[in-house]
Amino acid sequence: MPRKPHTVPGLPTRKQVLDFIQNSEVPAGKREIAKAFGLKGQEKIQLKALLKDMADEGLIDGNRSAFHRLGGVPKVTVLRVVDTDDGEAVAVPDTWQPDDATPPPRLRLIERGPGKVRPRSALRKGDRVLARTEETATGWIAHPMKVLPQHSEQVMGVVEIDKSGKGWLAPVDKRERHAPPIADLGGAEHGQLVLAEPAGKSPRSGVKVTAVLGDPLAPKAFSLIAIHKHGIPNRFGEDVLAEGNRAARLPLDPQAREDLRHLPIVAIDPSDARDHDDAIWAAPDGAGGFTALVAIADVSFYVRPGGGLDGEARKRGNSVYFPDRVVPMLPEVLSADVCSLRAGEDRAAMACHLAIDAQGRVTSWRFTRAIVRIQEVIAYEEAQRRIDAGEAADNLTHLWAAWRALAAARESRDPLDLDLPERRVVLDEQGRITQIALRERLDAHRVVEDFMIAANVAAAKALEAKVAPVVYRIHEPPNREKLVALKDYLATFGRKLALGQVITPSIFNRFIKDIADEAEKALIMEAVLRSQTQAYYGPRNAGHFGLALGSYAHFTSPIRRYADLLVHRALVDAYGLEQPRPAADLPPTSGLSDRDRADLGRVSEALSAAERRAMEAERETIDRYVAAWLSARVGEVFDCRVTGVQRFGLFATILGLGGDGLVPISVLGAERFSHDEKAQALVGDRTGTRFTLGDMLRLRLAEANPLTGALKFEPEDISGSYIEPRGKHLPLKKKGNHLVGQRGRPGNIRHQGRRR
Repeated sequence: MPRKPHTVPGLPTRKQVLDFIQNSEVPAGKREIAKAFGLKGQEKIQLKALLKDMADEGLIDGNRSAFHRLGGVPKVTVLRVVDTDDGEAVAVPDTWQPDDATPPPRLRLIERGPGKVRPRSALRKGDRVLARTEETATGWIAHPMKVLPQHSEQVMGVVEIDKSGKGWLAPVDKRERHAPPIADLGGAEHGQLVLAEPAGKSPRSGVKVTAVLGDPLAPKAFSLIAIHKHGIPNRFGEDVLAEGNRAARLPLDPQAREDLRHLPIVAIDPSDARDHDDAIWAAPDGAGGFTALVAIADVSFYVRPGGGLDGEARKRGNSVYFPDRVVPMLPEVLSADVCSLRAGEDRAAMACHLAIDAQGRVTSWRFTRAIVRIQEVIAYEEAQRRIDAGEAADNLTHLWAAWRALAAARESRDPLDLDLPERRVVLDEQGRITQIALRERLDAHRVVEDFMIAANVAAAKALEAKVAPVVYRIHEPPNREKLVALKDYLATFGRKLALGQVITPSIFNRFIKDIADEAEKALIMEAVLRSQTQAYYGPRNAGHFGLALGSYAHFTSPIRRYADLLVHRALVDAYGLEQPRPAADLPPTSGLSDRDRADLGRVSEALSAAERRAMEAERETIDRYVAAWLSARVGEVFDCRVTGVQRFGLFATILGLGGDGLVPISVLGAERFSHDEKAQALVGDRTGTRFTLGDMLRLRLAEANPLTGALKFEPEDISGSYIEPRGKHLPLKKKGNHLVGQRGRPGNIRHQGRRR
């Protein structure tokens, strides 16, 4: 018989039940448990429900006559997402209390779309789901049934202490309008950047600080905000670093590689480049064409499938570039040292040999694994200066000559040509902003770009020739909905877009080329850009609309993009480029893994998602830097152009700077404005005043918030500012033991009745 526990009568806790079963000399049933705890009547009914819940949670088995402690995975249970693998969520049981210290099982969450379509996982790290579980030959899997509320969702903000000593959490997200009260400062002080979580179930409970991150306006804080917000992995584990160090010591075998150290290959990169993926060389072939070489860092030799290093790179998907730091895809010993094509040092390279005819067409290609020694790393500006000044050596002169042939072939192909400005944040050595400028576009940039495009096309076609797996870079044509919107917009300029024809990049180029007015040309280019679909990675070719290419893959940046690494591995398999097995404790091969060889779809989806995450984080960080730069100029008037029209207001950009901000509809005038979606305009109901896309306006900067990156403008002639500061504290009042706020709609929002 079980030993009777020393407890007071009453319904036992889960732990007490588990302890009783654990200490029982024989299997304990519901009757024994009820007797041991002195349960009677209604308490026995409650015990029955408790035991059923515990069985459902996998804490005990489901045999009512003799329960046993399990600590396993029940058929239906609550799981917590702890990671993603190729876009597929990985979870563990939300409550895991085994008899011993065994780690919780990891379950793959299988999310299915309609039919056979498997969508990219919508679940993120930290999500809780009710799921049906299943043990298969390859491990545990789970089928989500319902997403559950978070136990606690961390938010980021800045601590503000008001005059009464009350703490508030000012948001760092543009979409958040109010600052919640802080119930527990956790040692944080006014002005510090913190992580916090809800202090209770009600929003009125406020939040409690869980981590202090430091000064939000300190150098490198803006990128830190983006890293935390988007969950970008930014630390390598000790095991990954150790594997990276082992890989970095791999010797190069001259017998298994083509020796290209005699060629004067150069790398042309930004002056502040932290890694060098690519280098180029060209020479006349004596028949009017050129022999060219594109040498790419042989990352696949060092980062091999199946290791922890590969798993971490796969999870990151790409390096993320901020003005003040890089979050690399690979540890620094590889990304900035051994893999980087630095001048004067022997380096492992994947060599793409190209034959270019006099018309700039690539007539043949060949891929080898090589040893290269880069003659020089040259900044774009310096390479351009040498060419313009007539001081360039033969290797640069030949590169420019080969590029002119490639450029002629590109022009005949007529890819989409949108020359839009790009912002560049310049920092000093302390990480402080010295300048916000627009990047200059030089021929040197185009030289490198066209050689990279040629190599990317060659890689895709080389793999197609072997019927090998390819991770394509896909850019589909604009869909009809976007084309209709573009057609309506172009009509406001008196220009027509016929939708009955086959839409090609050259159609858009003709529109742009025929416009003499530079301001109108910029507007049309922006509208065309908005009409484009987003490029993505995938194993099924759909062409690249923007480049007017039938087959295109990313091959030239394996240090910073995992997709390129997969293309390198596919070339290793397809063309027998495997190297001798390493003696170090590393995976033996450098080609594709079995799972990637069988299906590249899953990893392609994950890489596309990682790229979108990086782009959003980089853009938000630039916005914060621009807002910080402008925060000292609030109240100044700028020449701006309207770049977006929505029913709630206008988006405007400061000319020559690129700072984007909102002009709320409430500051445009006393009358009501209607939104004309087709014309992309706001029209005054009483006066007919129109604000349209592309309008040039004199706007006063009313707000510049470095924490959120938000800018707000108002017309120059407005009397008094009507801009409500973001992050305003909720108007709470003390009532009894609770804080309460005013009920109803905010006073500055008018009711808009709608007919049914």
